[in-house]
Amino acid sequence: MIVIGLTGGIGSGKSTVARMLVQRGAVLIDADEVAHDVVGVGRPAYRKVVERFGESVAAPDGSIDRAALAAVVFNDAAALADLEAIVHPEVRSEIGARIAAESGSGHVVVVDIPLLIEKGDPDGYSLAGVLVVDSPLDIAVDRVVNLRRMDRSDAKARIARQATRSERIGRADFVIMNMGTLEELEEMVRRAWEWIERLRVEGADGDRPAGGTS
Repeated sequence: MIVIGLTGGIGSGKSTVARMLVQRGAVLIDADEVAHDVVGVGRPAYRKVVERFGESVAAPDGSIDRAALAAVVFNDAAALADLEAIVHPEVRSEIGARIAAESGSGHVVVVDIPLLIEKGDPDGYSLAGVLVVDSPLDIAVDRVVNLRRMDRSDAKARIARQATRSERIGRADFVIMNMGTLEELEEMVRRAWEWIERLRVEGADGDRPAGGTS
């Protein structure tokens, strides 16, 4: 087994890259999906979230209304810190358990971590490398506006709250520059997969292969 961290800003195309990696045989662990799971009804984090933020963040079916919760914490640093203190330890524990379940499998495990750069490398994941998906700001904003139907000013505000492009690229072992067609992106993912395979082989020999940009 080899574990790769995947990250990229909103509008970068990270989710598309994740799907392409799965098509090549990777096992995907999506931190956002895990975060959704750990606040499910009956989970310990669910009770803590409702106690901290009130019934207003609960949907009619009793589940957490993620949009309502996001609206509460978006402009409130203290509230966001409280939410992260509740959810992040549960997410890290669950991701660690899912990685452990793949131990000895020989699989490429890709952990999609949107805040990998902002929060630092997570302890216990034993990442062999970090793959960053990057896009120019104007392209990322256009994607968010067109695909997520988000207001342009809101899209820019979301991006401004994340790590900068240079911060992500500075931490990357391999960069996919996603600013063209899907066919071009597929070729970049192919090259990234070749890098992962080299990482697997050379890592077994104790040598860390050089990263790259595609």
